[in-house]
Amino acid sequence: MLRRCWAYTVIFCCLGSPTFAAGVQLLDSDPKLAGAIWYPCAEKPQTVPLGNLTVQFITSLSGVKDCPVIGTKLPLVIISHGRGGWFAGHDDVIDALVDAGFIVAAINHPGDNGSDSSLRDSLTVLASRPTDIIRLLDFMLKDWKDRAAIDPARIGFFGFSLGAYTGLVLAGGNPDFRRIGPICKDTDTSRACEQFRSGDIPSRPPHEPRIRAAVLADTAVNFAFTTESLSAVNIPLLIWRSELGGAGVDPKNSALTASRLPNKPDVRTVPAGHFAFLPPCTPLFAEKLPRFCTDPPGFDRVAFHREFDASIVRFFREQLNGESRAR
Repeated sequence: MLRRCWAYTVIFCCLGSPTFAAGVQLLDSDPKLAGAIWYPCAEKPQTVPLGNLTVQFITSLSGVKDCPVIGTKLPLVIISHGRGGWFAGHDDVIDALVDAGFIVAAINHPGDNGSDSSLRDSLTVLASRPTDIIRLLDFMLKDWKDRAAIDPARIGFFGFSLGAYTGLVLAGGNPDFRRIGPICKDTDTSRACEQFRSGDIPSRPPHEPRIRAAVLADTAVNFAFTTESLSAVNIPLLIWRSELGGAGVDPKNSALTASRLPNKPDVRTVPAGHFAFLPPCTPLFAEKLPRFCTDPPGFDRVAFHREFDASIVRFFREQLNGESRAR
C-alpha cells in the first residue's frame, strides 16, 4: 500500500506499485517535530512533495496528502530511527502497520538525522531522544487535527538501534551514562568521551507510561543498563537482535540486555548483522554503500523482512487489545 524512501546517512528509494496508498500528513512547521503521520486511506497513491523535509535527493513520498482518515479509535505506533536515519527510514514497517489499520507517526531526531548531525556523537542526544518522542506523542494526542481517530489506550513503539535504546528508556529503563567510562580509552577523543571526562553528564531521561508495548530491533548503548536499571521495564516487548552485530552493537551485550529484562520478553535472533533490520537495498545503494547492504552468504533480507514486518504487526495486534477496527 505504501512505498517510500529510506535513508541511513545516504538515501535510496524503494520500489513498488501499491494498489492503495496511505494517507500522509507532513509535519513541517516545527524543526522539533519534523516528520510525517501515515494512516489508512483507500485512494490511489500519488506523489507527495517533501518540501523543506527533503533529505539529500529524496524530494517526495508516495501516498495521498491529507487524505481523510479511515476508521476511529485506531491504534498508534510511534517510530524512532537509528543513528543518522530519518523519519521515513523504516518504510516496510510503516507499510505493514498502515495496511493493518494502524496510525504511524515518526520524526527526525533533532541533531541526529540524515540532515542534521550536530549532536550525533554526544551523550546529549542519548538524553534528548526520549524527550523527542514524548513531544511527538503529546502532539498526536493533544494537537493533531485528527487526534479523535486515535485510541489513547493503544499506543505502541518501534525503534531500531539508538531508536531501540530510546524505546527501552521510555519503557522504564534508567541509563547510567557514567558507565561509558571503561569504553573511553585515553586515546579516544570522541565527543561523548570528552563530555564524560569533563563531567558533562546528562540527567536521567524521562519515561513514557502511555506506551503500552514496544518492538526493539538491535538495541544500542547497552553499556548504560544494568539489571537494576531495567527493573522498572514492565510493558510487553518484542526484541529482535542480530547474531553478528555491528555499528557499535556487540551481539553479546545486546543478548545480555535482553536477559536482564524482568518480564522475559519475546527475544528473536536474525542470523545476520546490525543492518539487516534496514529495508532491502536497491542496486544503486548497494553499489555506493555496500556496508549497509552486505549480508552473510545465504541470508535473504527480502524474505527476512516479510517475517520481521509480520511479527511486528502480530505483536501489536495482540498487545494493543486485539485486531484493528480500521477496515
